[in-house]
Amino acid sequence: MLNAQRAAVLAALLFALPLIAPAHERDAGQADDRLVDKFARFAGSRSNAESLVNGLRNDQLVKLTSAQQGSASFTPKTDRMGFGNVDNALALTQASLEKQGITNATPEQLKTALLDILNMRAAGEGWGEIAHSPGFNLAEIKSAQNRPERTARVQQARAERPDRAEKPDRVERMDRPMRPERPERPQK
Repeated sequence: MLNAQRAAVLAALLFALPLIAPAHERDAGQADDRLVDKFARFAGSRSNAESLVNGLRNDQLVKLTSAQQGSASFTPKTDRMGFGNVDNALALTQASLEKQGITNATPEQLKTALLDILNMRAAGEGWGEIAHSPGFNLAEIKSAQNRPERTARVQQARAERPDRAEKPDRVERMDRPMRPERPERPQK
């Protein structure tokens, strides 16, 4: 009887297991979406950003297209990359293009700039070294990327906050009363 109950519980758990997505898969989907949203404008479209993120994350073919500027495709020279590495690679690519005065990159320009950075990474250089070679500071780049959103949120919160009441003036302390002197004890 006890074995039959255990078997029923085990069967129910095994049946429900595929219905529940593991936490790391849910988090991965959210992180993918955040990176795609973050770089969609830079990549020229959401589909280009998805191709970049998926291609770098999974070591797959990246296809970049633009109706007016042509298309380009490539396979990254690096192995699979984590979310932080993808973010760093795309942030450095964006900074590199902006330094050259390119704000609306063609797929070919985007491919060339990204491959330059990925080649340095594949050669074993760290992100700091890669950033310093063209004269960048990775921390400043990452901070600048987050600044516009944060600044807008802070300004909106300040605008919605009601005016503060004026602080009352500081109350002066009263002088302490003097302690009365103790009477001297008589000597024994």
